[in-house]
Order: sequence, then structure tokens, then C-alpha cells
Amino acid sequence: MGQKLGVDSRQKIRQVLGSSSKVQKHDVESIGGGGGEIVPGHSPFDDLPEDCISNIISFTSPRDVCVSASVSKSFAHAVQCDSIWEKFLPSEYESLIPPWRVFSSKKDLYFTLCYDPVLVEDGKKSFWLETASGKKCVLLAAKELWITGGNNPEYWQWIELCESSFEKVPELLNNRSFQMGGSMSTQILSLGTHYSVYIVYKIKDERHGLRDLPIQVGVGFKGQEMPKQFICFDESTDKTKEWPKKKLMKSKKRGDGWMEAEIGDFFNDGGLMGFDEVQVSIVDVTSPNLKCGVMIEGIEFRPKDCQ
Repeated sequence: MGQKLGVDSRQKIRQVLGSSSKVQKHDVESIGGGGGEIVPGHSPFDDLPEDCISNIISFTSPRDVCVSASVSKSFAHAVQCDSIWEKFLPSEYESLIPPWRVFSSKKDLYFTLCYDPVLVEDGKKSFWLETASGKKCVLLAAKELWITGGNNPEYWQWIELCESSFEKVPELLNNRSFQMGGSMSTQILSLGTHYSVYIVYKIKDERHGLRDLPIQVGVGFKGQEMPKQFICFDESTDKTKEWPKKKLMKSKKRGDGWMEAEIGDFFNDGGLMGFDEVQVSIVDVTSPNLKCGVMIEGIEFRPKDCQ
């Protein structure tokens, strides 16, 4: 199973994943899987009852389920079982879906939660599943952060953006201070998972005071020391190379049009060590100059190395 999937294998998995236009996209490539060629002829697994195969597969991951579907016809049939995909769904999945939404299968529901994030807690968070593992991902809305001057219309304005997941996002108008932060319970995230945390933002063409400005960021549990590093919203020149003593995390453009920069990471043990509230801090500690032209979508939590 360490070889690369051939064209026939990928086509087989596309067929296995169902007929809906949404689910057809979720082949083994889209969830980061690998695999081998379809085993020709009779497979030893063909002699096993389908419910037995389904039970075995359910102890793997969504990625492994999709890859296994290319191994034999028995696996291809077994991976359609609702019992498999229900194990990959969060325990609270029924409360995440509006009652008027109807799904043809649990598999269809699973991939919907992967590719169509849902707003939870009265629009305070956007929630979805990481496709390959089923781990929980959360985008905390900017309105849930404390922002210095955030309620002063001279410094910040709250605007509607069609590309935003939320009703409104804050735009920095003109302020010398740039400070924001917040906290979130880790209970909404997957246990036993190493998470990376990102600030999601956009910069406008009309901006000033942000160019090569080091912003100190950090992530840590409440009651513990918070490790610090730096990001830069607008890396327009090579000046950031002059920060030899600063740990600079590079920003990158996302597929949804927003920018993101990693501000830290943590391991979610579910509070076993007495810490179940994670805090974030984003602060300009170097420049008293006026700044404007950045919009903040929120703070994103997703499993480490998840794209």
C-alpha cells in the first residue's frame, strides 16, 4: 500500500465516493491519501461478511477508508456503510446540521462537514472537519477577540465582506496601537491532537504603517507562560531579514483569498494537566506610528500540518 495510485485506482475511488456532485470531488487525492493498485481477481477479503469488513475499516481513518476501497470489490461495497462514516463524525454532529438539511448517507454528511463549514454558537465560530482524519477545526470570529479601540469608529470599522465566514469583520482605520487577543475552550477541539493556530487577515491596497512591521504573537494555555514569536502583515521589502533575533513566521495566501500567519501551536490533552483554555495574543510592541489597512477574519485552529 506504499505505491502511488494509478489513474484506474483514482477513478475507482471517485466511483466509490458516491454520485453527488459534492462528494465526487473527495477522491483519495483530495484527502492526501496514497495507496496501491486495485488487486485483480479474487481477494481473500471477498470471503468475509460485509459487516465484518466494515467493522475492520471503521478502526482506520477516512483517508485509509478511501484508499482501501481501491483494493477489492468487497472493500468498495463495505466503505458505503453508514456505520463506518458515523464513527468519523463528531458526537454532536446532529446539532451542527439544520433540521431541513437531508443527506443521502453518513458519508455524504461527513464530506459536507469537511467542505461546507457551519457556523456554531450564534455565529461566534465556524466549524468543519479535516478531511483526511476527521479532526475538528475551528475559526474563532474576530468579534470574539478583545481589540484595543475596537469599539471606537475612529480606529476600527466593522464591515460586511462577501468572502467572510461571518456577518462582519473589523478593519483598522487609523490607530497607533495594534493589540488584540482572546481565548477559547479546548473542549470544542479534538482530544489528543497537536493544533496549529493562525491569524486570518487581509491587507488593503490603501494601507500605511504596516510595511515590515513586526507584530508579536503568542499562543498558550491560561495560567502558563506564552511562547512568543513574530509575524508581519505586509512584507513588502526585505527588511524582515534584519530581524536576526526575532522568530518570524511567514504569511501565506490561502485558497479562499485570505492571508494567514501561524501564531503558535499547542497539544490538546482535554485538560488532563489542568489547562483547558487556550489564549492568543497579537500585539505591535515596536511602532507608535499610525497604522491602517488590515482586516481581521479571526483566529483559526486546525490540526498541525493540515493545509
